[in-house]
Amino acid sequence: MKESKPPTARLEARLPPHIHAMLKRAAEIEGRTLTDFVIAASSEAARRTIEATDIIRLSVDDQRLFAESILNPPEPTAALRRAFEKRRELFGVE
Repeated sequence: MKESKPPTARLEARLPPHIHAMLKRAAEIEGRTLTDFVIAASSEAARRTIEATDIIRLSVDDQRLFAESILNPPEPTAALRRAFEKRRELFGVE
């Protein structure tokens, strides 16, 4: 029985010769093909970029302040009370 391969997409890039040589050398050092090296390096860079925007990192003081705000929330302000009242008027929700 033939093993099916997952679908792939193609990426082409025009590189200056010195960048191509550098990538090829790095791939050889790691014992990978150029394609494998570029996929691994670009995947890691993409993961870090996405993580930097998706994950909020707080200092220890900010973590404590955040937890304290959840555990002991402040009284609603007048503006928040008005917003909830407007919501009740618009949607009839309690």
